[in-house]
Parts: sequence; structure tokens; C-alpha cells
Amino acid sequence: MATALVFPAIATASPEPAAGVDATTLDAVTVTATRNERALAEVPATVSVLTREELDRQLARDIKDLVRYEPGVSVTSSFGRFGLGGFRIRGLDGNRVLIQTDGIPVSDAFSIGSFSNANRNFVDLDTLKAVEIVRGPASALYGSDALGGVVSFVTKDPEDYLGDDGDSHIGLKFGYQGDTRGLFTGATGAWAGERWSGLLAVGGRKGQETDNMGEDGGVGAGRTRPNPQDSRGKSLLAKLVFDPAEDHRFRLTVEGNEDRVDTDVLTAVSALTRSLSGEDLQTRARLSLQHEWWGMRSPLMDSLEWQLYRQDSQTVQDTFEARGNGTLRQRRFDFDQRLYGLEMVARKAVETGQLDHDLTWGLELTRTEVRQKRDGLAIDPATGIATPVVPPDVFPVRDFPISTVTGAALFLQDEIRFGDGRLRLVPGLRIDRFELDPEPDAIFDADNPGIAVAGLSDTAVSPKLGLVRDLGAGWSLYAGYAHGFRAPPYSDVNLGFTNLAFGYTAIPNPDLKPEKSRGYELGLRHRGDYGWLQLAAYRNDYEDFIESLVFLGFNQQGLMVFQSRNLSRARIQGAEFKAGLDLALVSDALEGWSLRAAASWQHGDDRTSGEPLRSVDPARAVLGLAYEAELWGVELVGNFARRKDRLADLSPGQPAFAPPGYGVLDLLAHWNFAPGASLDIGLFNLTDRRYWDWADVPGVAADSPVLDRYTRPGRHAALSLRLQW
Repeated sequence: MATALVFPAIATASPEPAAGVDATTLDAVTVTATRNERALAEVPATVSVLTREELDRQLARDIKDLVRYEPGVSVTSSFGRFGLGGFRIRGLDGNRVLIQTDGIPVSDAFSIGSFSNANRNFVDLDTLKAVEIVRGPASALYGSDALGGVVSFVTKDPEDYLGDDGDSHIGLKFGYQGDTRGLFTGATGAWAGERWSGLLAVGGRKGQETDNMGEDGGVGAGRTRPNPQDSRGKSLLAKLVFDPAEDHRFRLTVEGNEDRVDTDVLTAVSALTRSLSGEDLQTRARLSLQHEWWGMRSPLMDSLEWQLYRQDSQTVQDTFEARGNGTLRQRRFDFDQRLYGLEMVARKAVETGQLDHDLTWGLELTRTEVRQKRDGLAIDPATGIATPVVPPDVFPVRDFPISTVTGAALFLQDEIRFGDGRLRLVPGLRIDRFELDPEPDAIFDADNPGIAVAGLSDTAVSPKLGLVRDLGAGWSLYAGYAHGFRAPPYSDVNLGFTNLAFGYTAIPNPDLKPEKSRGYELGLRHRGDYGWLQLAAYRNDYEDFIESLVFLGFNQQGLMVFQSRNLSRARIQGAEFKAGLDLALVSDALEGWSLRAAASWQHGDDRTSGEPLRSVDPARAVLGLAYEAELWGVELVGNFARRKDRLADLSPGQPAFAPPGYGVLDLLAHWNFAPGASLDIGLFNLTDRRYWDWADVPGVAADSPVLDRYTRPGRHAALSLRLQW
């Protein structure tokens, strides 16, 4: 089934489409283009929405599976221990892409050294009814961090399972993933009364390390097989909905995720390290209260939505190392982020002469409390003596002080329809005010003697302008201009470490400016009886990119001095294409057959150094041929990538590894074998192709003897069984 191209939809995607709805066409899709439901032809941007049905049929179990067939979007990962990182959209990744669940931002990523890596993989996909990916700068609606785009997870609601006549629902799900030898199970229950309704969804999963095509299963730096891992996770989503009247709705949500991964890091074994193991725990919990009020008919608003929330996210990583000299080393990394927020969105329709206006305005208030600590001991087994001195650190240490970030934002957007409605103009403006308040404690001060931390406050203005022109006969043209920004991160403003023995120190930078972007996009769409297509070209200019740990020279004590600074400028440009074709409209003999295609091309340069950007993915394409019968369907999907041919050297005379191009075939099938019972099966990498995904190759040398450790899994199967009453 082809992926529908739509703007973020808050409550329009259902887990099971109604009979007769063709999700492959653009006509059937309703969207929330700019926090309002709009047809795709009225949206001046490129956005993808993956429905619950598509997630099930593509057997997506993690965020990397999620974008398997989305050229232009990828998920980074690392070999060894820490696994998946975060999303990369049009060449930007990390915290420069906003990830949110029901409008609530997901915790930041932060890593330092070899034993500390907090990623952004905080969601169980089985709790979702849709995933929306906004490509390009989106700060005019979403504020800071939406520099490269937005990934929005939308969780399930009771009404997604209960029809007009239904008052209860029970669903069970069981499955297997061959690439991790993983098992998963889930249960969903929903009920409804006259005014009250509720939903409870729980899930559990366990597995092992993700497979690759490496052949060396030994111990040490030459190992290319994955390090042995045991992973297990669980999730909970509970919602209680109260409808006091036809135009009111209150929704209370409790959500929690927990993942544990134990790793035997065999690749770290050497003469100095006899063994190394890691125990990693990642949790996220949120509580939110939402109120929706329609039909207000006041001078300022026709409808109002507000949401009050708290979210706690934590990553704890323990490392146990046995040294060659008999010493035992224990390290702990703890990264904790607590978020409090209030969001309000109001809408008002106004007519002024020949113009129709749909106004959207609102405010957001957030408070984020962040604390990070690394601790450790070196233990002599013979004497039992333990010391916190583990070179180069004297534990405990904080790499930045305890920090509180407060933000306030106001935004306004107008959707203007001219005359007969064939021309739409969408201007918008958002003003963000943010403040960083660092709170150094005894731990930070002891590791950074004499270093004064810096507070920070600033204001960012993010305008945008979109235009959509209906050309007739199913054709439409759109154009967009948008600003993006990212507030200076707390971890860069006051990144702190001083080590007298090794002769270096880091100093704060209170003069850091927000990273900024300007995005331009031009697109063409067509929808007709035979299918649909979308073609987009874009250019994004970035400035004031923050580079961490810039070497400044030596201070009076002879220490090397490092500081984060605004140095880089970049430009990324490219083109994207998506299309779907119903072959039955070409010939009656092809009833049930359809084609889908998608492709992306990107070109990016660091305009400060003149070198190519490593974060830009090579050109990719997806081509799928599907057959859909009444109770079953099958699709053969080809995933193709061009060789990575523009790469800066890792160092003078040291070229980086450039993965060759590849073509991989997957076979997907589904069967509704009984009322309320369905089976999804996938066979991935059918030809057992040995290949590399560029997002999995972080700075590897071309002559590395362990290139195979970065390969993707070979041929493997996955299946999922769903039952519902």
C-alpha cells in the first residue's frame, strides 16, 4: 500500500480504515496542515503520515523500521552497545529535529565519551495510531528544535476502536522479529458509556542484538559480529475521556515506556580490558490533561484546545570493566530530564469582503529541568580499596551544571482564501522567549574550579509564508518559505570539564546565539482517477551552527582551552518525489494491482569549511508493486540507494568509508483469515544482500578492517498476529 502524503493529523487517522476508503489516494485524506484539518491540495509543505494500518502491514517495530520506505528520512544508529539514535530529515539530525508525542516534546539526546549515550528512542510503536513527519524548518508552528523538521507520534484513543454502535473492544497482538530474534505481545481494551470512555493498552517485548552480515565472531577489536545483547521492554497507555456535552471533551492520559538492554561488549576486550559489560535503562513517563471545546462562537475563537502536562525521562547506563591488571572499574551515567508544559490553541473563522480567513493562534509555556552526572569507582580486588579516580576523571562529575530552561511562545497563523478559493495564502509568525538558568553545585564546582557558569536569555522570531494555487484538472502548485531556529543547548553554553593531569579545560559561552535556518520549497501535485503524485524541490540555508569543543589555545596556567561557538554555515538542497498508481484504471485485467514510488536526492555543504556535509544521505528510491484482494494482499518492495560519493576526509590523507549503492527487495503480505483476525508477514532482504545504510556508518575509515560490522541484517522474516473482538 502506498504511503499517503499528508500534513499532521491529530485525530483523523484510525487504526483500521473504514471499508471503501482508499488510503493510497490524496483525495481521501483529511489533514491538519497548520493545526487545522485541510485537504492535502491545500497544504504548502511536504509531510508524510503513516497510519496504524501501514505500521502493521510493514511490520514496523522500531523507529528505523518506521522510515524504511521514506526516502529523505533516516534513523541514525551506532555499533556496539547503544543502538538507535534519532531521526535525520533532509540532512539534519540529533536535537535539530523535533520529536513529540501528542504534542509533548521527547527528551533531548546527549552523549559524551565512550560510556555515556542518551538517545531519543522513547516510543513503543504499538501505542500509536499515526506518525507524522514534517520535512524542513517548522519553527513557526513548533518553536525551538524544529530546525530540520518534526516527527510527531499520535497515540491511540478510545474512539479509534469503538464504532457508533460499539461500547467495548478487546484486541491482542503477538509477533516475532527475525533480525533481533525478538518476541512481542500487546493487549488493548476500550469501552464507552454515555459520557465516559476509556482505553488501556499494554505491551511487552524482548529480543537480542540486531543481526548483521559480519563473519568474525571472535573477541577484541577485530570482531565484526554484533556484541551479544539481551533487551526487554514494556509500555502502558491509559486514557480516560469525559464528554460533558456535545461540544466539550476532556482527556486524561497516562503513558509509560521502559527499556532495558544488557550488552557484553566483546569488541572492547584487549590486553588492557579483560571484559566489559553494560546495563542500560531508559524510561519515560507522562501525565497530561487535555480539553477540547468546539462551537464557542466568541469574538476571539470558535474552538479552543489546551493541554497541561508533565513528562519525566531518564537514561541510566552502568558499565563494568575488568582491567588487565586485575582492577575493577564501575561507571554510571545518569541523564534526567523533567518537562512541565501548558499549550493552548484557538481557532477563528472570519469573512472580510472577498476573503475568507481561518485564524489559528495560541501560546505555549514550558519548563525543563535537566541534570546529568557521571560517577565511578576503581576497585582493587586484592585489598578491597575503592577510589573515585578513573583516568581521566575524578568522579563524580557533571559535564554541565544542573540547568533549568523556561520557554514562552505566542504564535498566529492566517489561512486566507481568495475569491473562488483556488488561491490560498498562509502567513504565520511565532515569537519564542527562552531562558537558561544554570545551578552549579559542589560536584560541578569541584570538577571545574574557578569557572563561572553563564545564564542565557534570548528571543527568536520565526515567520513563514505558504501559497497554494489550484491549477485545475487535479493539478496544484505550492510554495513555502519558513524560518527555523534552535535555542543554544544547556550542554553547550556551560559544557564543563577541567583536568589538570591531562591539561585541558572547557569554559562557558554566554554569547551563543540560536542556530537559524531559512527554508524554501516549491512543489507540484496531481490527483486524478488513475493515481496521484507529488514533486518537491527545496533549499535550506543554515547559519550560526554551534560547534562544541572548539580549541581556542592555552590559558595562563598552560591548559588547553575549549569552548562552544557559533561557527558553521551550511546549505542543503534537494528534491523529493512520491506517486501512486491504481493499475485497474489502466486495464480491467489489472484490478487490485497498484504501484507506488518514492525518491529523494540531497546535496549539502558546510559553507564555512567548503566540505560536504556527512549528515546528508545519498540518493534513495523505493518502488512497490502490490496486489490487494478482498481478504488478503501482497506487495514486493524494492529499496535502492546510490553510492555515497561526496565525502570529506576524516583527517588529512585519511579518506572516509563510502558505502556502495545497493538494491534490496522485501516481500510483505497480509491475510484477514477470520472476522477480527489478521496475519501480517514480511520477508526482508530477500536476496540476502550485503549492504550498508549510510546512517549506520559514523565516521569509519575507508581502510578499516572491520567494515562488515556496520552492515545491515541479511535475509530475515517477521510476522504479527492480531485478534480483536
